Amino acid sequence: MVARENSDQSVKQSDAGVASDSSAVVDAVLELPAAWPLHHGDTLLEPRVAYRIIGPAGAPVVAVLGGISAHRFLTAPDGWWPDMVGPDLGVDTTRFRVLGMDYLGGLGGSSTPHGGIPFPPVSSIDQAAMLQQVVEHLDLGALHAIVGASYGGMVALSFAARHAASVNRIVILSAADRAQVLSTAWRSVQRQIVREAIARGDGASGLKLARALAMATYRSQTEFALRFNGPAVRDAERFRFPVEGYLFARGDDYVQKYRAESFMALSESIDLHVVDPADVTTPATLIGVREDQLVPVADMRSLAVRLAGPQQLIEINSIFGHDAFLKEAAMLNPILKNALAE
Repeated sequence: MVARENSDQSVKQSDAGVASDSSAVVDAVLELPAAWPLHHGDTLLEPRVAYRIIGPAGAPVVAVLGGISAHRFLTAPDGWWPDMVGPDLGVDTTRFRVLGMDYLGGLGGSSTPHGGIPFPPVSSIDQAAMLQQVVEHLDLGALHAIVGASYGGMVALSFAARHAASVNRIVILSAADRAQVLSTAWRSVQRQIVREAIARGDGASGLKLARALAMATYRSQTEFALRFNGPAVRDAERFRFPVEGYLFARGDDYVQKYRAESFMALSESIDLHVVDPADVTTPATLIGVREDQLVPVADMRSLAVRLAGPQQLIEINSIFGHDAFLKEAAMLNPILKNALAE
């Protein structure tokens, strides 16, 4: 296995892969042996996983994983979770070394679809296996914790089920042991929209529509009613509803940052996710949102009672629904601090 440093790496790695000073940032790509077997029976050629670790050398290590659009950059100014990961935040980078990774199939430096070459189906189990490879390469022993939100929570559950000796606790936000069937129905329609657009040679237009539809599932009825309950406005072409502008603006923004093939790979991975809670003995803190349409709190309650290890379920209210993990920093930071301190 070879760790290849990225050009933006701020310090050199030691032989163990661990940075030497207390404010070190290691940003690297771990290249794995060819013909890497995947959970669903396929093979990933030239496998690689990109990771980034920041924080005091010698401190306990916390891995942080997010939704399918997330990546290894966690903190401000360019990270996807700047209000939750950083000095004195929920995942405190002055107390912990914090590890992020790019998902297989996603954006960034890990193996991903490119050049029209078919990409094999990936599982949350495969993502967990890549994280385990990074843990072993960096000689971390056992992670202090994995904090996983949305798809990252699925990966954290898969990791705990398969690599229990490598993690001391997990913190799961808005994720369960399997996808909710209605959520799979919504995502199946999104993927078909993108699939047909790719066939026309215009994957970006399909991704825009799929993201617009997805935004209607991420948030709650209450938020939409508060923000977009005005009357339709008629122009020369047709009536336009207030919510349309928001949804399609979010779609336009998304296609500037993401690509159709990665969306297809990881959206499918969500719906393929299955973990037997009886295999999870790692202590777990579960955080559910009562207004979450994609991961109903009832699914998290069911997961909590079926986990084999000690657990606590914390339920919150948020008009942001599934997106609460991105929007409710004031509420979630103290919860994360307590969960990681236990």
